[in-house]
Amino acid sequence: MSQTIGFIGLGNMGLPMAEQLLKAGYTVRAFDVSESILQAASELGAIVTRSIGEAAQGASVVVTMLPAGRHVRSVYLEPGGLIETAAPGTLLIDSSTIDVDTSRMVGSAAVDAGLEMIDAPVTGGVMAARIGKLNFIVGGTEASFKRAEAILSVMGKSVLYAGAQGSGIGVKICNNMCLGVSMIAAAETLMLAKRLNLDIKRTYEIINQASGQNWALSNYSPLPDLIDGVPSNNGYKPGFTAGMMRKDLRLAMDAVSSVDASAPMGAQALAVYSLFCANGDAQTDYSGISKLVGGDAWDYPFDPGK
Repeated sequence: MSQTIGFIGLGNMGLPMAEQLLKAGYTVRAFDVSESILQAASELGAIVTRSIGEAAQGASVVVTMLPAGRHVRSVYLEPGGLIETAAPGTLLIDSSTIDVDTSRMVGSAAVDAGLEMIDAPVTGGVMAARIGKLNFIVGGTEASFKRAEAILSVMGKSVLYAGAQGSGIGVKICNNMCLGVSMIAAAETLMLAKRLNLDIKRTYEIINQASGQNWALSNYSPLPDLIDGVPSNNGYKPGFTAGMMRKDLRLAMDAVSSVDASAPMGAQALAVYSLFCANGDAQTDYSGISKLVGGDAWDYPFDPGK
């Protein structure tokens, strides 16, 4: 008999993650507030459930993939939630991208209730989720990490241990702040080369061998026809949306404030992505920021808090 895994939150990321588990032979008990998503999960072979407690029933592991901290607090902490309904010893894996304080609070409540919990946010976006090539960044005890590793490896190409509960999301927030800043830098660089009438492909090749090389430029080019298989070659269809980048940058700025740190470039990146989203591009891939930095969008004031 296959191991049973509960899966709560089957949106753009959660559904393909659950599909990888099903393909690997796990029994998946699925719950989501959307009927259409549950129908899609059923068609993939998941057992559709009608409550959080029902999803956790008989499951040794429960994975959650939820939009924000308030949803995580509701699913875990409210009456009928996972802390109350999961069987003692159940391993809870939260792959949501949320604030560090919520992750630590929920993790502590789980341990107090006789459960195990890790935070395991992902990088890689929807495309990676569809082919089981996500990167998981895990926070929790080493024992819980080892227990989760085989399951996470079904959905991802790498499973990286970051430290205690909350460390996974903390590292992801730091990583994505760096990514947001570097994508803007890559876009500005290539758009400047374009305005200077330089050979873009040759410029791209040279920078990738010089000191300006970075991951965003080399692996996720914000301009088309430089590397294969990236959203810029497909009309900036995500991928990882600009709206998701804005969310992660907001989390980063919240973290900056909480520890009295300083991140002026992170703050500016949030302002840039907020403008891009306010212009109607929240569902555009985040590499589409090149459309903004190459145009005249800076000619009017904006509120980066929108």
